[in-house]
Amino acid sequence: MLERFALGAQVAFHPTALLMTLVGVAWGIVGGALPGISGSIAMALLLPLTFGMDPAVALMMLAGVYVGAMYGGSITAILISTPGTPGAAATVVDGYELHRRGQSGKALGVSLVTGTIGGVVGVFILVGMAVPLSKIALAFGPPEYFALGVFGLALISSFVGRDLVKGLVSALLGLILATIGIDPFAGTPRFAFGNVDLLSGVAAPAGMIGLFAVSEILHQIAEGGDWERIRGRYSTQLPSLREIWSLRVATLIGIVFGTIEGLLPGGGGAIASFIAYNEAKRWSKRPEEFGRGSLEGVAAPETANNVVTATALIPLLTFGIPGSNSAAILLTAMMLHGVQPGPALFDRTPHIVYGLFVGLLVANVMMLVLGYLALRPSIAIVNVRRPLLLSGILGLVLVGAYSINNRMFEVWIVLVTGLVGYAMRRYGYNVLAMVLGLVLGFMVEANLRRSLLISLGDPWVFFTRPISAVLLALALATFVSPILRRVREERRAAHAEGVARPAAG
Repeated sequence: MLERFALGAQVAFHPTALLMTLVGVAWGIVGGALPGISGSIAMALLLPLTFGMDPAVALMMLAGVYVGAMYGGSITAILISTPGTPGAAATVVDGYELHRRGQSGKALGVSLVTGTIGGVVGVFILVGMAVPLSKIALAFGPPEYFALGVFGLALISSFVGRDLVKGLVSALLGLILATIGIDPFAGTPRFAFGNVDLLSGVAAPAGMIGLFAVSEILHQIAEGGDWERIRGRYSTQLPSLREIWSLRVATLIGIVFGTIEGLLPGGGGAIASFIAYNEAKRWSKRPEEFGRGSLEGVAAPETANNVVTATALIPLLTFGIPGSNSAAILLTAMMLHGVQPGPALFDRTPHIVYGLFVGLLVANVMMLVLGYLALRPSIAIVNVRRPLLLSGILGLVLVGAYSINNRMFEVWIVLVTGLVGYAMRRYGYNVLAMVLGLVLGFMVEANLRRSLLISLGDPWVFFTRPISAVLLALALATFVSPILRRVREERRAAHAEGVARPAAG
């Protein structure tokens, strides 16, 4: 093992490999920060440049993009309430609140440090447990994926506050959006209304950009207020070591769920982030701060989606099954360079595998350095006059929307969902619940129907398989526990009020 790591280090620390990894991380941060240019798209744009490169160097550069994009997505999530990547959607909740409170530096610093910790720990998990952990992914079939999606949807009860009905309506709207397009089983159009563009469905990145970014722009325009720059409003102060240490539980939760989700093909950083956020809130000593600017609410999802950058490679390298869209781009690069993933890969081409392992560690260190250098300029950019800032963000958002599929249809989707998101904000509906429904809609529907086809219509298939039964039980507990907690609080408040009245009399 040590000999193979020495061989990998020899490959990874070659000047050309270091330069290409640095280029990859830098482009990943930029691509992740641009709305609409997710990590997988940023990797795909660099894929043609890998022709003629050594396979190990090519994979290291693309892995650097993957790592950098995860932090880049959190920059816009925190500063302009726009997740640059799907994995940063959960970071918006508390990250943007911290920015509005003037703690931009702390929010970005926590994202950078915990993301680096998650990335480094993820690499060690990848190295030490690649083959054993990959067997867990093979235990997941359609019933388990359906139960996992339901578990994700159950998190809505933790996000919506006291108005659960509006939260459920918001999630239902997201699920409806996810069903637009061609039926994956029957091959017939659904909710397309004769529009050819709608046959491809509503792209989740476009919907998220509209619901988060455009709705926030419209909300700020309607809010009005002081349009002039307020000096010193946004602090560049980084979190202290004591504050970082206080986030150890949230960071550990992010590591656990990032590992689990990375193993599951199709899981990816978005689901891991939402689940980690919910569990961090459940185990926090200050759950009431979540949604109002909690550093734990930034640490957990950012750790989770950075762990996924490494653990998603476990099923890819051992079975050739990509655990995320970005891992699929890496699989494409491997095939282009004649590298066949599988158990034999570790023995036939150890310099490529272990070069990638060491390269991932190098990429995370580079992300820490480049992210720190980009932190202050990023805050300075948003600390400008409001009209210039909002118009610049809107222009960036529309360009990002067009770049998703290089057509105007996604631009119209962003604008329409932005109007919908603004109306939801104004009337007290939950935008995050709608995003969750949009992200998980296809996963839940497709695997529900696959499971029923396999079981010949018997719904007990979800309860006779241990993993799906446990996940559904957890989903029920997750959904019900906030409701029960709310009922107990209301009873205590009513009891305290009843005791206070006789005393006052």
